[in-house]
Amino acid sequence: MTSKRTPSPFFTSVVIASRYIPVWIAIVVLVVVVLVIAPATLSTASFTAILPLTSFLAIVSLGQMLVIMTGGIDLSVPGIMTLAAIITVGVAGGSDDKLGLAIFVALGASALVGLANGLLVGVFKLNAVIVTLAVGQIVRGIAIANTARLAIGSPVPPLLSTWATDQFLAVSWIFWVGVVVTLGLALLLLYTEWGRRFQSVGANPYAAWIVGIRVNSYIVFAYVGAGLLYGLGGILLAGFLRITSLSLGDPYLLAPIAAVVIGGASLTGGLASAISTWGAAFFLTLLSQTLRVLHLSSALQFVAFGVAIIGGMVISGDRIITIVEGLLRRTSDLSDVDLEGNDPSAGDEALEST
Repeated sequence: MTSKRTPSPFFTSVVIASRYIPVWIAIVVLVVVVLVIAPATLSTASFTAILPLTSFLAIVSLGQMLVIMTGGIDLSVPGIMTLAAIITVGVAGGSDDKLGLAIFVALGASALVGLANGLLVGVFKLNAVIVTLAVGQIVRGIAIANTARLAIGSPVPPLLSTWATDQFLAVSWIFWVGVVVTLGLALLLLYTEWGRRFQSVGANPYAAWIVGIRVNSYIVFAYVGAGLLYGLGGILLAGFLRITSLSLGDPYLLAPIAAVVIGGASLTGGLASAISTWGAAFFLTLLSQTLRVLHLSSALQFVAFGVAIIGGMVISGDRIITIVEGLLRRTSDLSDVDLEGNDPSAGDEALEST
């Protein structure tokens, strides 16, 4: 009788890693294309602007990644980002002395919104898309109410705006914050027991529950962590822009979802890479900057950006991993055929038939 072979650790690691390769190939291809049709995009001035913009999208996308790893989608991102920015300006009141308190309050409010999302989705088992969309609207209403006491366009505290424009190693501090957050989250997910448990909850919540993992707690934490990252992104963006507005977070409704998917995450939960998500954020930011350098109309920019996102979905991690797994299994099966073209398992099958 034939026995099914269990995949080797190498086979498994190759299959899993393959889902994150397309985004890096896409970056290389885009850079080559940019060098040919729009080299000004990679000029010092342009590239210096790309890096902090990448960090805004990357930090927010990492929050969305945590939610997607649980099998959900978070549409409250713009509201939380805007609320965090408005709270920062409102509490600080233009004073550098209150900036620390303002950031603490803003991040606390962001975490509370994330907690509300997490409880509604993880504990009450409501639909993630509907819940986060509704919570996002509530948060937007709170932000509008706060602007009644805060003039639209009020400047952020000078210390924050100055820091946002300062550089370290010729690159904005905002970029380095994005790098630290990305690496920190990557290490947390890969090399800690909590990270491995969190991934198992997303991959198979029922199996995780059977082995004693508190599934609901991890789901709630995902939304709280996401809220903190959205709030951080909103505060950094306000510092970069130097002013706040009710539309501050609007560009970040769908772009973070696109970045997570293009980065190879599984929409069914479990598998995702913080490093690849950062790479996808860089890809989308570079693409957007290239379209601006080419002076395309806004209509064409939206079309090109949408086509790129669809392309990323076509070569998403779930599709790539299926293709690679099939190819590797086929290669493995062919290796079982001896040099004379005889399948060693054929004898067993013949015995079974008799």
